[in-house]
Amino acid sequence: MKLLNGFKNSGATLNRVLRYIGIYKVYLAISVLLAAVTVALTLYIPILTGRAVDLIVGPGAVNFTALMGVLGRIAIAAGLTAALQWIMNLCNNRISYNVVRDVRRDAFARLEELPLSYLDSHPHGEIVSRVIADADQFADGLLMGFTQLFTGVVTILGTLLFMLSIDVRITLVVVVITPVSLLVAAFIAKRTYSMFKSQSEARGEQTAMIDEFIGNQKVVQAFDRQDECLRDFDTVNEKLEKYSLKAIFFSSITNPATRFVNSLVYTGVGLTGAISAMRGGISVGQLSCFLSYANQYTKPFNEISGVVTELQNALACAARLFELIDEEPQAPDPEDAIILANPDGTVEMEKLCFSYRPEQKLLENINVSVRPGQRVAIVGPTGCGKTTLINLLMRFYEPKSGLIRVSGTDAGHITRGSLRRSYGMVLQETWLKSGTIKENIAIGRPDATDEEIVAAAKASHADSFIRRLPEGYDTVLGADGGSLSQGQKQLLCITRVMLCLPPMLILDEATSSIDTRTEIRIQRAFAKMMKGRTSFVIAHRLSTIVDSDVILVMRDGNIIEQGSHEELLNRGGFYAELFNSQYANAE
Repeated sequence: MKLLNGFKNSGATLNRVLRYIGIYKVYLAISVLLAAVTVALTLYIPILTGRAVDLIVGPGAVNFTALMGVLGRIAIAAGLTAALQWIMNLCNNRISYNVVRDVRRDAFARLEELPLSYLDSHPHGEIVSRVIADADQFADGLLMGFTQLFTGVVTILGTLLFMLSIDVRITLVVVVITPVSLLVAAFIAKRTYSMFKSQSEARGEQTAMIDEFIGNQKVVQAFDRQDECLRDFDTVNEKLEKYSLKAIFFSSITNPATRFVNSLVYTGVGLTGAISAMRGGISVGQLSCFLSYANQYTKPFNEISGVVTELQNALACAARLFELIDEEPQAPDPEDAIILANPDGTVEMEKLCFSYRPEQKLLENINVSVRPGQRVAIVGPTGCGKTTLINLLMRFYEPKSGLIRVSGTDAGHITRGSLRRSYGMVLQETWLKSGTIKENIAIGRPDATDEEIVAAAKASHADSFIRRLPEGYDTVLGADGGSLSQGQKQLLCITRVMLCLPPMLILDEATSSIDTRTEIRIQRAFAKMMKGRTSFVIAHRLSTIVDSDVILVMRDGNIIEQGSHEELLNRGGFYAELFNSQYANAE
């Protein structure tokens, strides 16, 4: 049953691939037409060869004039065949790589639409493996299919027609033995799809593990986990070896099996043709033509059986790509969603509940009302839901129940783009793209002038270190900031917000990687920037948020206290314990 389901899935994937191929009907038609013409010319050459043999049979009976004419036609047919095959291969390359480009584009476009919950729950290396490695495998198999499958099928049909025109009885020998080769190919094809799919999945798991280890090599070495990581890698590597050996074993049976059948065909044609030639049924030249046809007839079976194996691998890789493309995208904005223009900074949360997993509750019955221009600090122990609350404000996740209002409008009825443009966000985790420092700062405002970028950098105290770099603001950064320190990366992220100056701010441990002196300066810049803007500040160092208008104290997914710093200290509750414990530790 599992085998039948795998074969059925292979058929569904093939139908989908054909829909992608259908976009390039012109190239496809040209390729099929050229395949037919090249096969016809290839099959015409044995006829000319047979005539040449008949012209030189017998001593002193060589007709050199006619022979030279035949040889000239052979040369023309061979040259024309080579030229047309070159053009056909160009068409096949264009089809194959255009199709893979389209599939890869659709996969990446779907990545842009997927909710964060998908990206949070799937290893990044496994996703990369689908878009890169699986797409490459798919391209190789598809190209081989176009290059050999069309030509092979047409060669088989054309050869049969030419052989029928010469001698029906010898052709029947070929037709009787042929089904054996087809049965062998079908037997192998049914068993290789699931094996190649398992191989692709194991390769994706291996890529994810390598990506994880490389990205966290400092942590691995700091905790002396090299041996454990190596053992984990060996486990996955052995799994990939097992699946690969099974897939390659069945695919390697193809060539010897079909070659054996081909030998039977060639032997049958040779014996039957020799007997017929001895009885005068066919000439020696026609026998040589038949033997050439028998060889050309059996050759495509070797190629097609190899193509079937490669196509099974390609379809398995394509199926993994289509699984990504078919993932449920992020729910679109409602049709009646409004564009948030000129928000006043009012934010309200009413009976807000959320959890990443149904069995594990996180935020429960959150009720908060923030007035325009207020500075709201969110504090609490690790894992209490502070960052989750920010994710809900930005609509990276949707609440399970309750609602969030921004400027009096339900956030679920505001377009995500306009809502997120209303927030300026600086996280503890930095993100920089490959490009110049200027391009990284201007991500939120691509139209910003150089003067505005420099002014923002000065406000964030990043200008001094930028100017010390080899090319200043035109210095090209590698992936995720290259050789910049964590503090310098964070300064650039702060500069982005300084440049945009949105009406609302979110600062999640925004100065965690910055030295104390620079932090004091940036806090002053933040204070200036926050003036008149609603701000949400997550901080573990409570001394940095004592001037906040409202402090939300979270614990186990609930807001257990809220008020100003003085009010909360006077209550002597959980906040007072946190604040006093930090000062006790400092002392």
